[in-house]
Amino acid sequence: MQMSKDVRDTPYLNHNDVVGLNFIRNPSRYCFRRHYRAGLRSHIMEILDPQSIERERNGVIIDGLRRYPRPEPLRMLRIFRIRFQSIGDAEEEVKRVKIVQAYLAPDYVANSEEFLVDYTINEKREILLCGLQEYVGGEVINPWSAFDRAHLISLFHRMGLRARENTGKEIDRWIDSVRGKAQVFTRRIKQMIIEADHVPDLAGVGNLILTRSGHIKLVDVNNISQVFFDPMIRLDDRGYPVCDKSIEALYLLDFKVAGQSPQKGDRTYETFMDPERMKVVMELDQRFHRSTKHAHPYYGSS
Repeated sequence: MQMSKDVRDTPYLNHNDVVGLNFIRNPSRYCFRRHYRAGLRSHIMEILDPQSIERERNGVIIDGLRRYPRPEPLRMLRIFRIRFQSIGDAEEEVKRVKIVQAYLAPDYVANSEEFLVDYTINEKREILLCGLQEYVGGEVINPWSAFDRAHLISLFHRMGLRARENTGKEIDRWIDSVRGKAQVFTRRIKQMIIEADHVPDLAGVGNLILTRSGHIKLVDVNNISQVFFDPMIRLDDRGYPVCDKSIEALYLLDFKVAGQSPQKGDRTYETFMDPERMKVVMELDQRFHRSTKHAHPYYGSS
């Protein structure tokens, strides 16, 4: 008997792969397309209106010119690669996602509905975690980038925003809004760390999106770490110090985007931003990137 390929091991999926899954209706009213951020921990598929694909393929006439607009996803389908030993393990993963949503929803995390399915593979049934997530448009931000006025102005224009005034005041108001909302974002993450002992992956490439409204939104909930305030530097299942690097990313967002200086007695930063600890984390980060075979780094780096 020919063995079917397991989607958890498959590097990439296409439309036919998705509609071939036992828990997806076939034929579907929608088309599925791999999103560019699909990576190590999950498949991320755009859910598209077939008519929008036709417009992309055949073009539309706008102001006398034929254009080929890229379709905007209706939603995002996330298929986790995690293998669960029991329903209890899967429910624990969902609980971690719910922690993040409790602290960041609705403005600072992509709204997502998680669901568990019976995945049929080679005549066996296994537990598979999926998520149906809102699509968040905007610009990917990297906490290790510069966030001076010039950089934020470039993001303003790259998102297609236009200032109606020539004085620059409208851009200044948008930048002030970004910085104010960044303060709320970082405050909620720090509150999550202290109260719930968890932090989401803020270091992964493409995990944070700056929206046109000026909100920073977390769009990836694949790798949520438990936070321990002790000297041990913990690695995730890929060998990356994701908890430490996420808190480093938080510190950079706090300082460079929100414009806030660390307060004396801040337990989180005093523990994880200790210079000696950060030296070790940097070595682990570099070791990870030397060993990975992926063409593009999954994680941000200092």
